[in-house]
Amino acid sequence: MDEPTDLSDLTTGDAEIIRGEALATMRELPTASFDALITDPPYCTGGTYSSDRVARTAHQKYTDSASSARQTLPDFGGDQRDQRSFTLWCTLWLTEALRLVRPGGQALVFTDWRQLPALTDAVQAAGWRWRGIVVWAKTSARPQPGFRNDCEYILWASNGIIDRDHQPPCLPGVYTVASARGRNRHHITAKPVDLMRYLVRTVRQDGRILDPFAGSGTTGVAALAEGRRFLGIEAAPAYAKIATQRLAE
Repeated sequence: MDEPTDLSDLTTGDAEIIRGEALATMRELPTASFDALITDPPYCTGGTYSSDRVARTAHQKYTDSASSARQTLPDFGGDQRDQRSFTLWCTLWLTEALRLVRPGGQALVFTDWRQLPALTDAVQAAGWRWRGIVVWAKTSARPQPGFRNDCEYILWASNGIIDRDHQPPCLPGVYTVASARGRNRHHITAKPVDLMRYLVRTVRQDGRILDPFAGSGTTGVAALAEGRRFLGIEAAPAYAKIATQRLAE
């Protein structure tokens, strides 16, 4: 495992990116060393049939063939599991995350409509207390016959009872925020910084956030902007480099 890239001397807050596989790296971290888990893991979907999921790269699943993102953004792996494997895999890393987040801390985990049932099972199987679903209305879904898939979802959970000194403010359950585009899109499945800033506000000031699937570091950018500390783990070297650069800036 590579040594952490400590950016605390390069930013106004405390942020690190570790380049490594999520579960293996999490097992090396100390118990109860975080206040929250906020993460966007691979969805392992992107198609109706298994051939759509397994035979195509992340670029092919999540970008149009003419999109500039396919030409300029790195690909990433770990997105080809079937639903049973996805559920088991999520249970494993969510169990480890429960050990890392202190009692009374919280979790916010992204998913799409296909994996929503599987992820809700995994969250509870891992020992988290499931508290609800937050909706991200992204306003830019691809056209299709019938209803548009305009939303992605964020599962909200806690490590037992939420501490009295860690009660989040009363925030909306639905956020309408445009998807990251153009120069603001640093990852194939990038989430907008504005959305992530809303989410990190559930963590107390100066709290420490864990993101085992850091991607291009958007959660960390939002955490620093809101006065929180951050540790991200990213397996893809190209994205670990991008995340490091964004946090340093």
